[in-house]
Amino acid sequence: MQVSLAAGELLPLTVTDVRQHMYCPRIPFFHHGLRLPVRPVTFRMQEGRRAHEEQEGREARRTLHAYGLTDGERHFGVQLRSARLGLAGKVDLVIVRAVEVIPVEWKDSEGPLALNHKYQLTAYALLCEEAWRRPARRAFVYWLPRRRATEVPVTPAMRRHTRRVLGEIRAAVASERMPPGTRQLGRCRVCEFLNWCNDRW
Repeated sequence: MQVSLAAGELLPLTVTDVRQHMYCPRIPFFHHGLRLPVRPVTFRMQEGRRAHEEQEGREARRTLHAYGLTDGERHFGVQLRSARLGLAGKVDLVIVRAVEVIPVEWKDSEGPLALNHKYQLTAYALLCEEAWRRPARRAFVYWLPRRRATEVPVTPAMRRHTRRVLGEIRAAVASERMPPGTRQLGRCRVCEFLNWCNDRW
């Protein structure tokens, strides 16, 4: 199914698309190229949202000690959008300092940090830089069960790759060609889109 866009208009993508592309390139293609319905909200997803809401209340009462910071203004549940990148997303927490802006993502798991989550943070960093007009050289993941923060450097290579991912998603949708799937076949057994991948049985 061809997506209709005005001349020069970028296919609108989300930070979730970046994360899912890094997990398996076919997932954002199924959403944007084939227009398959988004999966229903599961109990685990509901529990994750509840944990995020509780964390926001706790975070607002705490210092920035968990992030090794003594100063910074906190913004919760920030909706970000960039027309230049054709990208949007909602980040759990943004810490704004005089010299930098830092996106923070809360994870309701024990870790470790996966590659797709690193690029999720990089995408948030690009959006934060544009919104606040100051550099985002790092991000944090805050592990809710452990109540620990992990710093994630945002490198030039990660920035370039994130932009490349946006281009790859758009190219797959524009060409109407399904991209290669993940090489980690164990992921396919629990994937909601397995029936659409006739080479994974």
